[in-house]
Amino acid sequence: MQNLLKTVAVCGVLMTAALSAYAQKSVYLEELTTAEVAAMVKNSPSVVIIPVGGTEQNGPHMAIGKHNTRVKVLAGRIATQLTTQLAAQKINTIVAPVVSYVPEGNINPPTEHMKWAGTVSISEDAFKSMLLSAARSFKQHGFTDIVILGDSGNYQSQLAQVAVAFNRDAKNAPARMHFIGDYYQATQSTYIAALKAKGLSEAEIGTHAGSADTSLLMAIEPGMVKPDKFAEAAKNGRAGGTLGDPRAATAALGQIAVDAMVKMSVLAIQKAILK
Repeated sequence: MQNLLKTVAVCGVLMTAALSAYAQKSVYLEELTTAEVAAMVKNSPSVVIIPVGGTEQNGPHMAIGKHNTRVKVLAGRIATQLTTQLAAQKINTIVAPVVSYVPEGNINPPTEHMKWAGTVSISEDAFKSMLLSAARSFKQHGFTDIVILGDSGNYQSQLAQVAVAFNRDAKNAPARMHFIGDYYQATQSTYIAALKAKGLSEAEIGTHAGSADTSLLMAIEPGMVKPDKFAEAAKNGRAGGTLGDPRAATAALGQIAVDAMVKMSVLAIQKAILK
């Protein structure tokens, strides 16, 4: 019996050591060394998520970096769940630096969000070229699957176009790029339906900086939200950069979106990379 217990203990130590060696120190590329990244892509199929945010005005009550903060946190949670769920296949997932400069309207004369201070806009061609170059960089270093997802509705069609363009190039084989539209669609379907079920009107929910948008940021980083400005945002509306009414916003409501976005994205990415 003693010999058996010793054998079990030794196996447990060896297994723990093996898992520790396999486990990533962080899901964020920026926090890893080049040696750690090289080892990861050498030892197993590897997935990299390119999170796309945006630098835009969000009314008087939310910080300009809303999209960047949300997509980084959520991409990290998605990567963590993917690595866990794909452990049997030994597939690791990491998160690339957030793409924070996106098309936000014409610069001069200003249109769309460029009408408000702090917004940064780049051309669609520059945007798509940057994403393609990033994807090709990851392919060059051995990543087998490149996932792209975006936190704003402004550029969803452009993300899809980038994935098509990347996959059309035979030189990219065996790497593939996957546009995960489910990430954003979760906020437009499951989340909106849940808010309406809780009694919120479409006018409250809004399409930009309303209760839906504001609640989601509150669930992730409440320090970037100014509740004392909710009334001002509701009063000024479109003129102040708000399309909706944030006064009903809560972190609890935003958690509905967080859960849906992570769940739907993980399922969609698994389906895409295991296809």
